[in-house]
Amino acid sequence: MQTKIEWSGDMGFSSTTPSGHSLQMDASAEVGGQNNGPRPTELLLNAVAGCTGIDIISILKKMRLTPDSFEMEVDGERAGDHPKRFTNIHIHYRLEGDLPEDKVVRAIQLSKDKYCSVSHSLNANITASYSLNGKKGSQQI
Repeated sequence: MQTKIEWSGDMGFSSTTPSGHSLQMDASAEVGGQNNGPRPTELLLNAVAGCTGIDIISILKKMRLTPDSFEMEVDGERAGDHPKRFTNIHIHYRLEGDLPEDKVVRAIQLSKDKYCSVSHSLNANITASYSLNGKKGSQQI
């Protein structure tokens, strides 16, 4: 996979992804940017969540299960010193619907431990929790 990223002035960069989607990144005004796009670190957190979310939906579909709704909250902790890498990332998966808890846990575990190429490309400690139909999950992931 290859992508080309072009500088668009100040701290901004734009690209067209290999799948043909436009993407713009920028920094905050405090560091010389124009705030014309998300920060690369914001994209990274979204990429981790999006990758695991796609995995989980795919795995649940193979189990012939479909959630009524599915959202994720992602908390990323960064080191205080440069390069200020993410040291911990926690993803809370919130699912609603007629889903057996053990199947939800299995789908999350498979994504976290085996399938998500984005999270496996990082050096951060990535943890997970979940709630099903508004009730906090009882199993450790």
